[in-house]
Amino acid sequence: MHSHHNALGLATAPTGTARGVEIAKGRPVQPVTLLRPHAARRAARYFVEKFPGTSMYAVKANPSPELLGILWDSGVTHYDVASIAEVRLVSATLPEATLCFMHPVKAEEAIEEAYFTHGVRTFSLDTMDELGKILRATKGAADLNLCVRLRVSSDHSKLSLASKFGAEPGETKELLFAARQAADALGICFHVGSQAMTPAAYAEAMERVRAAIVEAAVTVDIVDVGGGFPSVYPGMEPPPLEAYFAVIHNAFESLPISYSAELWCEPGRALCAEYASVLVRVEKRRGDELYINDGAYGALFDAAHVGWRFPVKLVREEASETREMAFSFYGPTCDDLDHMTGPFMLPADVAAGDYIEIGMLGAYGCAMRTGFNGFGSDLRVVATDEPMATLYADEERPAASNVVTL
Repeated sequence: MHSHHNALGLATAPTGTARGVEIAKGRPVQPVTLLRPHAARRAARYFVEKFPGTSMYAVKANPSPELLGILWDSGVTHYDVASIAEVRLVSATLPEATLCFMHPVKAEEAIEEAYFTHGVRTFSLDTMDELGKILRATKGAADLNLCVRLRVSSDHSKLSLASKFGAEPGETKELLFAARQAADALGICFHVGSQAMTPAAYAEAMERVRAAIVEAAVTVDIVDVGGGFPSVYPGMEPPPLEAYFAVIHNAFESLPISYSAELWCEPGRALCAEYASVLVRVEKRRGDELYINDGAYGALFDAAHVGWRFPVKLVREEASETREMAFSFYGPTCDDLDHMTGPFMLPADVAAGDYIEIGMLGAYGCAMRTGFNGFGSDLRVVATDEPMATLYADEERPAASNVVTL
């Protein structure tokens, strides 16, 4: 079910618009983050129960300790950490979690601390240099899971991750062979890019995995298909996640790998996008431009810098009777870069003083905030209504709405 973002009404909009209205009545001057723990819980249960392997949360998408606790309580036991700060955070928050250091380029000191202090045993790499670094930092440890990252296409994804990391086809044979000698368990990993819009992205990447295994003639114990699992945004409605899982499962089953090999994935956005939205106030209108109190240096980094379109909804006690039109947003800082092109579809009578809920900001939005220019807000409210869009609506119904201020 996709909710209607047409603020033609609060009447026809999904339940819970009332939550935003209730908060807007208080006329908050700062942006307010609406947290939906039930949405994160539902997404986590979906992956835990339906992905045919181990689902590992990519912490960078939203590192909030509350969210980490929700995911853990929902059955997510593995966490993809990509910096020593993330290692420390998850280690302190979830002491029993399995941490996997999946950044292919790490400081030697970070590897050493992760291994000896925090019990990290899984590391990714994409060069012989990094392999040497891992072996030095762990003092030649014999209990390592080493995941060699292959470069794969990002053609099917909205945000490419193809240029920075990954061993090229000519480099994989030597690297896999050397990693096999050093590893207790050898893995192959890849990342198809963020917001992959078709399961074909994973089918094609798995062909690269097959070619690499055959060429190197090594026994592989772990295949990690990375992240890229999509969420729903305006103009981006992906196929159901089960279609992705089926394609991945079929490709995995046909790989020439050890019979006991494990299948892993690293969802970030798909687990947390629906967890949060932000209620902003319109401070000024200039034609089809709205000046709002959050922006590029706040939760809307992606809207500004990669042209991401988030769902938006006018939050008013009385539903607007005017038809929708396309708006762009300016954020609150004194910087022209603080501009979000959109288009964001809102009723044509939106005006200064109105409030707008911007959805699907649990992924990256909450994580990318800065205090630039003195703007920023830590006002947070828990809401039990449905997120503005969901891939998981049929999984469970939330309890009756209520709001708890944190």
